[in-house]
Amino acid sequence: MSMRGGTLPAPGDVRVAERDRMADRLPPVIHVLALGTFLMGTTEFVVAGLLPEMAGDLQVSVAQAGLLITVFALGMVIGAPLMAMLTLRLPSRWTLVLALAVFAAGHIIVALGTDFALLLAARFLTAMATGAFWAVANVVAARAAGPAASSRALGVVGSGAMLANVVGVPAGAFAGQLLGWRGPFWTLAVLAIAATVLIARCVPHDGPGHQPVSIRSELSALRSGRLWLALAACATTTGGVLSTYTYISPLLTDRAHLATGLVPLVLVGFGAGAMAGFLIGGRFGDVRPYTTTITAAAATTTLLLAVCLLSGFAGLTIVLVALLGLCGLGANPVLISLAVRFAGQAPTLGSALTVSAFNLGTAVGSWIAGVALGSPLGVTGPAAVGTVIAALTLIPTVAIARVQRRRPAASVVRGTGSAGTASARTP
Repeated sequence: MSMRGGTLPAPGDVRVAERDRMADRLPPVIHVLALGTFLMGTTEFVVAGLLPEMAGDLQVSVAQAGLLITVFALGMVIGAPLMAMLTLRLPSRWTLVLALAVFAAGHIIVALGTDFALLLAARFLTAMATGAFWAVANVVAARAAGPAASSRALGVVGSGAMLANVVGVPAGAFAGQLLGWRGPFWTLAVLAIAATVLIARCVPHDGPGHQPVSIRSELSALRSGRLWLALAACATTTGGVLSTYTYISPLLTDRAHLATGLVPLVLVGFGAGAMAGFLIGGRFGDVRPYTTTITAAAATTTLLLAVCLLSGFAGLTIVLVALLGLCGLGANPVLISLAVRFAGQAPTLGSALTVSAFNLGTAVGSWIAGVALGSPLGVTGPAAVGTVIAALTLIPTVAIARVQRRRPAASVVRGTGSAGTASARTP
């Protein structure tokens, strides 16, 4: 049957095409969780744009005010696995709701507080809630999307945090200039309360097949060598990129000779690249996870080396920084997906440990990069440190790929066929 020279598809073909389109769509809950990570990413870094105002109002030095960032990172490292264990028997939906409620309360305390020690405590509490939210959100997203789209779903959830660097942090700094530094914290508290309502409505109940596991069962996941390889890759890939990004401003102004006013635009380019990298990496990671992680590590190492050698050229450096955002964090959703898988019966702990690994890698990498900045390497020192750390990512990612290639053959020898590797995909 034809119409105007074209052949109409058969009804069966229409149904198949519609089914494929529906399968390609992610559940709405994924985007609600991305809103949560947007708030989390914004609060982690918004303080950086408010430090002078906060230091003046609280009567502390700018360096002391910077502890509000440090204590948040520390809270994420400790809080993610700790809160994952403490909320083990809570339904996922109520863990997320509770985390957002504590997140909102922490921001209200900061917005009202005048004592610096109280603000530090509130930031630590907020980071603990952030770690809990992120760990459980990753598991909920992977479960909702299914094995075939878990990396893509995690890429969308993580892109919320990347969007925070493009929109949330600059908007927070701008709002701080107009409303005072307390304004952004009030705004984040209100948005967190609104997100709590959405989470309560959109996150489904844990299915009947979901049974709470014991702490002992969760801790048994720590015996997985593949899990530790994935966590090592999480630490090195983020540490390599963010150790350079932390000190990118002096590199751009002193080495590339960019005007100070253009630096924020370059940082927006990095954030936009990172957001795209999360989405693209997640999509490719569902098809070829091991190839994606290895390629991202190799590309990141090459880009950081290029930054070291070519940062004297302003235009080229701007492009390299944007590409660094695209490639440098693109493997993260894939690594989270692998960690959740390798954790077996303890997916929440596996997810929580990735949060800790990312933040630990950032903290250690940034500290080493700061030392390198004061060395004879000068402003290229952090990029040199980042190159070495990023190159180390190739060790665990290649090891994971080699182990996974051997597992199907071992399963066949043992007579298990492909059942034991149904969740593993070819690189």
